[in-house]
Amino acid sequence: MSEDPKSWIGRTRAQPATLDAEVARRYAAAVGASLDVEATFPPLGHWAYFNDAVEPANLGPDGHPRRGLFMPASPLPRRMFASGTITFHAPLGLGAPARLSVTVTDVRQRTGRSGELLLVDVKRELAQLGGVRLTEVQTIAYRAAGEPTPAVAPAAAPPAGEAWRPGVVDLFRYSAATYNGHRIHYDRAYATGEEGYPDLVVHGPFTATKLYMLARRVAGAPLATFSFRALAPMFVDQPIYLREGDEPNTVVAVRCDGEVGMSASFTA
Repeated sequence: MSEDPKSWIGRTRAQPATLDAEVARRYAAAVGASLDVEATFPPLGHWAYFNDAVEPANLGPDGHPRRGLFMPASPLPRRMFASGTITFHAPLGLGAPARLSVTVTDVRQRTGRSGELLLVDVKRELAQLGGVRLTEVQTIAYRAAGEPTPAVAPAAAPPAGEAWRPGVVDLFRYSAATYNGHRIHYDRAYATGEEGYPDLVVHGPFTATKLYMLARRVAGAPLATFSFRALAPMFVDQPIYLREGDEPNTVVAVRCDGEVGMSASFTA
């Protein structure tokens, strides 16, 4: 990299938006939540707003805004939403103006199983109605191409848990609802030929939302915090099993081969 990635630490921006009910309703439909968004704001529905709209010239080959606009100009070709921690301070209100402040808080280089990694932490504060309603720290990982990802073969006996089988339409609707242009979620030729996956990849935030919905049912009360971590990719048209974890206040998404694809913890 020609520029020190740490020079991006401290970069900030603010984005205004009004939390429109129809945007929330389309997001709720995509994740399988209640369409009565006026009564209940959809789970992690803030992800339907504040998404970058850039002109075609500023798109990268993967469909995301090109590196160097706000995120570091990393040459590492693969991008993933590695983890997130959300603190809920107060409910969000439909129809009210809101403002999202985003700051790059840390950039660090690591070596993982696939080679070099660049991890970028981004803090997001969503303010509305006179105060901060939600705080979120996201970790975005950029990695080397590495070897192709092998196909997932189902285990002889299905894992325990509530089966969720996201299909092509589900992935498309989630991409549309969150304005996510990442081609690994809808362009099979790109996902397999360029990024080496065996099929379309289920969005990390989509899985996180399903785990949040399970955590909310387990807790039986509004959540105060929710943290998740992606551990292995999950793929279209294969069942994902959602269940409580082995530790208290945890939930997991298990692939059909028995490997945990995402883990999450929560407090109420």
